Amino acid sequence: MKVLITGATGLVGGELVSLLLKNGIQINYLTTSQKKIQKQDLYNGFYWDPEKGIIDESCIEEVDVVIHLAGAPIAKRWTKEYKEEILESRTLSTNVIYNLIKSKENRIHQLISASAIGIYPDSLEKVYSEDSSEVDDSFIGSVVEKWEEAVDSFSRLGIRVAKVRTGLVLSGKGGMLAEIAKPVRFGMGSAFGSGNQMQSWIDIEDLVDIYYYILNNELEGVYNAVAPYPVSQNELVKCVAKVLNKPYFMPNIPKFAMELVLGEMHMLLFTSQNVSAKKIIGQGYQFKYLSLEKALENELK
Repeated sequence: MKVLITGATGLVGGELVSLLLKNGIQINYLTTSQKKIQKQDLYNGFYWDPEKGIIDESCIEEVDVVIHLAGAPIAKRWTKEYKEEILESRTLSTNVIYNLIKSKENRIHQLISASAIGIYPDSLEKVYSEDSSEVDDSFIGSVVEKWEEAVDSFSRLGIRVAKVRTGLVLSGKGGMLAEIAKPVRFGMGSAFGSGNQMQSWIDIEDLVDIYYYILNNELEGVYNAVAPYPVSQNELVKCVAKVLNKPYFMPNIPKFAMELVLGEMHMLLFTSQNVSAKKIIGQGYQFKYLSLEKALENELK
């Protein structure tokens, strides 16, 4: 099997590449940096520039499956220009791949795309499954909705489409966990707002395993990539402090303070999404990390 990956050099992409190579799967990957292009037996890079609609057409030769992870990080201050980049990095890149596959003979039969649980409305009470049709009325809700619409277009080409709505990814190598752990390491850890907002988390090992599981079992449709036992943000930060053997006594940080520091992006710290993992479990996937504490010990120690 040969897979084309976008976002292969990112946090999740790097882990997924390692897993696929370990299992003997050939990888073509797209990169916007000429310096990151490598040519090896099982791992070959190709240049693209989605903004300009440029893509090396040979990237899809003998490719069976596309795994689409590319997208500008959302944990960066949302200026007007950067908000456009967040959206366009997802939709334009999807459209460039779609246009290539549509115009060139190929054998691609499956597309697995990243997505986000940010599509679900902010709620302290509701539990969201993949059947939910509600969309959060925030910038992120709008981005995810447009992103998924672009991804769905591949089904018109007779390609099986799977969308992986990802929760808070726990990785010791970066991402949101690293930001949460920073103040905790100095004994300054605290939750945001009430601390009651639900955090649907997943260990990065389980996340890449879910991509591999969807690939192997040729699944289609929407799947929430979250561990089965979400926690409140207060519990999350408290558990990080416990694993790092640090005190946890600081008062919660009020919303207005984070709005001053981060601008509109502060909403990422205050939204609550309690998301169900029942669908992927129903397909036979078994989580390695069901316990938040075990996951944090795996990533932070």
